[in-house]
Amino acid sequence: MTRHRTTARGVSLLILTALLAAAVVASPGAAPKPGLVDGSPIVFPLIGDYPYTMNFGDPRVQGSHQGIDIENVPWRTPAIAAEAGKVKWWTTSARAGCMLYLYGKSGTTYLYIHLNNDLTEASEDKGGCKLGTSFAVEDGAKVTAGEQIGYVGDSGDAEGNHHLHFEVHPKDGDAVNPFPYLNAGERLLFPARLGTQFSLGLRGTPVAAGAGALELAVTSVRWWPGGQWTPVVGTRSVKVSLASSAAVDSTLVGALSRPELRTLQARTAPAATVTAFTKRARVTPEALRGADGALVVARVTRPGGTTVAVGPADPAEPLPVDDETDAPPPGVDDHRSGI
Repeated sequence: MTRHRTTARGVSLLILTALLAAAVVASPGAAPKPGLVDGSPIVFPLIGDYPYTMNFGDPRVQGSHQGIDIENVPWRTPAIAAEAGKVKWWTTSARAGCMLYLYGKSGTTYLYIHLNNDLTEASEDKGGCKLGTSFAVEDGAKVTAGEQIGYVGDSGDAEGNHHLHFEVHPKDGDAVNPFPYLNAGERLLFPARLGTQFSLGLRGTPVAAGAGALELAVTSVRWWPGGQWTPVVGTRSVKVSLASSAAVDSTLVGALSRPELRTLQARTAPAATVTAFTKRARVTPEALRGADGALVVARVTRPGGTTVAVGPADPAEPLPVDDETDAPPPGVDDHRSGI
């Protein structure tokens, strides 16, 4: 395994390193195309809407900054695989803290630094660099693109500042600027391993309805097993299909009975906000992206609203009474280890 240097050795190299990094950033065509060898983008390494700026090459006390910091990320936010590959834990760097290498199938290596080592948000450093605390998969695990591989924290010299330091090393070589990779990165709706089972909660405003489908302007998402309500990037439009026995808020029944998908009049009224819960299904690339028709909804609820069935009841899909308790959908166990 190549040991990538995440900080320079010695202050004497600081100015030269910073100038060289700046030259690489500024030179047109100096960095490789920001994506995989087939031209497709990487997967953005976090689920959620979090800020980052171009700080690759910034001078630091220990040398130039070799990655991009994605800042203001809540404690234990899922870090996900930028592409399919193999994971290697790294736990002996005082500065990096708990970190991992993702050796992508494309030949690019990605570094995820300052992962969690706390048992609480108090930054007490009592959790260590372990499975379930820092890492979501075993050391040496083979992962699929978009699978959760770690938990964001503040280990190493990031104490008190929960963020992800993300590095990109094409051909397992020197670090290149991750900024264009992140800008072009594909934002998934939720993290999961391809082929496993999942269910989602989608919160947002109905935009269109009819022909057995509902389009939502989604503002937050939760996934089962193991997820939490997480803001999406901006407001994301997701079109879902309705199960034949779906139960929906009574205010949408008329619109959903139309033979074609029609735009609704009210898009932004707070009263229109609903939560849609999908049926349990197998994870596919289309489902991870929230592609049209890839998600099938079993119920759509509104706080204080009345939920009615739009089709005959399906005994295999019993519907809970309380839709706002964050309880998992029918048949889904809320365990981090899977279903």
